[in-house]
Amino acid sequence: MPILPKISIITVCYNSETTLERTIQSVIAQRYQNVEYLIIDGGSKDKTLAIINNYRDNIDFILSESDDGMYDAINKGIKAATGDVIGLLHADDVFASDDVLLAIANVFQESNNQALYGDLTYTQPNGKVLRKWISKPYRSGMFNWGWMPPHPTFYCKRELFERLGYYSTDFGTACDYELMVRFMHYNNINSYYLNKIIVKMSVGGISNASLGNRLQAWKNDHKAMWKNGVKIPLLALAIKPLRKLGQFF
Repeated sequence: MPILPKISIITVCYNSETTLERTIQSVIAQRYQNVEYLIIDGGSKDKTLAIINNYRDNIDFILSESDDGMYDAINKGIKAATGDVIGLLHADDVFASDDVLLAIANVFQESNNQALYGDLTYTQPNGKVLRKWISKPYRSGMFNWGWMPPHPTFYCKRELFERLGYYSTDFGTACDYELMVRFMHYNNINSYYLNKIIVKMSVGGISNASLGNRLQAWKNDHKAMWKNGVKIPLLALAIKPLRKLGQFF
């Protein structure tokens, strides 16, 4: 009987004392056991490291040092990971249920897919759901029409990073988008849509904090599209935010 894949979960954090414990407990609560958990801390000055130390027996790899931003820290985690499959859980997010990683492991065991993504909800601190991002199966060319999967739900085989490259830190807030369009659109990897809420994501985000940040995010998206062969980047850029409207209904 095939052995279910080892899944490496990476949490990147910095001064995350108010949210990190929920994130860690969410990983510990998973019913799937073949999990490697890595936490990459940017040299926190608050109680983040004390929280991490409280759960040291449940964490396989801990690194705390200065970095060049979130995606540089994520790359450190990927390079330290030993799992067959890599996924992220941000320090203010939680898994939506205790069977998320079991469902993901079953997909990778039973298919030849190289990546997987699912659905997520945007929630307030009190747990109220504000938006639902329900995705759909990927077809070649969808990135040309402004589509993208929810990055916090994106899992892929570790060998892809070694073969196709890590997160490029040249794209600002669009580094996650650039990696997915590079893997799925430019390199046409096999992917699977898991019709399941995978992550409960806290509301907010740097790219939406102000009009200036939003304009810079569009520039970053355009740069990522242009680099990875999206046919008409300006058209895709215009459609991309419109796709989010359905998340509010």
